[in-house]
Amino acid sequence: MQADFLNAHERHWDDAERLMLVQRWANADHLYGMAAECGLKRLMMAFGMVVNPTTGSPVDRENWKHANNIWTRFESYRSGHAQGTGYALSLINPFANWDVTDRYAHQAGFDQARAQGHQTGAQAVRTLIAKAQYEGLL
Repeated sequence: MQADFLNAHERHWDDAERLMLVQRWANADHLYGMAAECGLKRLMMAFGMVVNPTTGSPVDRENWKHANNIWTRFESYRSGHAQGTGYALSLINPFANWDVTDRYAHQAGFDQARAQGHQTGAQAVRTLIAKAQYEGLL
């Protein structure tokens, strides 16, 4: 299937929010990371990230990162683009303690505070997506 980072960002966010409401911290936490990753990759495309036209996946393997690492990678695209000035993220990566392999961890290791921290990070990306849509970048 063809990658659609914007749609993936939106659906992972929606599902994470639904899971937060029913206190399913582990899966909400995972999906907030995926939502942030997908949103940042879509913005990176707008800032020049090349994707394979057949798969939609990034061509450069350096961009095959998850939320904990793509936060920093995003900066290299944002800072090198004329329109990137208004799209800065916090220098503190809210996903520094998130890892895609945590999906295998026992749910007892997740709590509301952890999930809310990642929710805040995903919300920051969501805000940039909305700004980019409003300004015609996406």
